[in-house]
Amino acid sequence: MIGILDSGIGGVSVLKEIVKLIPNGYFIYYSDSINNPYGDKSDDEVYAIVKEKVDYFLSRGVVAIVLACNTASAICAKKLRSEYPDTLFIAIEPAYKMVYDHNPLGKTLVMATKGTINSEKFLALYHKYDNDNTILLPCSGLAELVEKDDQTLIDNYLDEHLKDYKGVDNVVLGCTHYPLIKNNIKKVLGDVNFFDGSNGVSRELLRQLELRGINYIKDGDRLHFEFIDSSNDFSKELRFKKILESND
Repeated sequence: MIGILDSGIGGVSVLKEIVKLIPNGYFIYYSDSINNPYGDKSDDEVYAIVKEKVDYFLSRGVVAIVLACNTASAICAKKLRSEYPDTLFIAIEPAYKMVYDHNPLGKTLVMATKGTINSEKFLALYHKYDNDNTILLPCSGLAELVEKDDQTLIDNYLDEHLKDYKGVDNVVLGCTHYPLIKNNIKKVLGDVNFFDGSNGVSRELLRQLELRGINYIKDGDRLHFEFIDSSNDFSKELRFKKILESND
């Protein structure tokens, strides 16, 4: 089994990409919506929360854990790898390098939580690939709105916070909740180039599993998944399945 952890429903955008490469895997998706958002918490708070979920995954016998939350990855990945040396951790990060690879001169807007933008890990990435034409935008409160799935509130938030950035070429979606609202973002910014870390983290997961010879298939050759939401909200599982099965 492979564990996928996010501070809510957003990490399903990562799981969708993983399933494309591992269509016969067994996944446990942990939606920690009761602690959403991680990005507004202290580093110690985030680590304590994530460590608890890691221990749960290990009690279930997972063979790898994907941190499908940019804040959790930035704050916790290094320490978790040190504390759990026998566990494979795959950590997502904002796809800022992809801008450097595909459209390095374009005006770029990085949308992320405050915790991600202020993290040492992201700032190192940013300074390494900075194109001197990039805006860093902490989007406090946006992940919660995506979690609630209130389209009116999401559109109002985006109009208020993004209207000054019309004309950007690239948008880095530095929170796994944000790919779920690409169409909403386009209403304000138009037809921009989106970059997120989902594809990269899925390819790295498969590469590491094969490199280490880890068996990630259980009970035949078809897809299995379990959904766990920390708030015990049944509607979240229905939404999870709808997103996972959509073609967007």
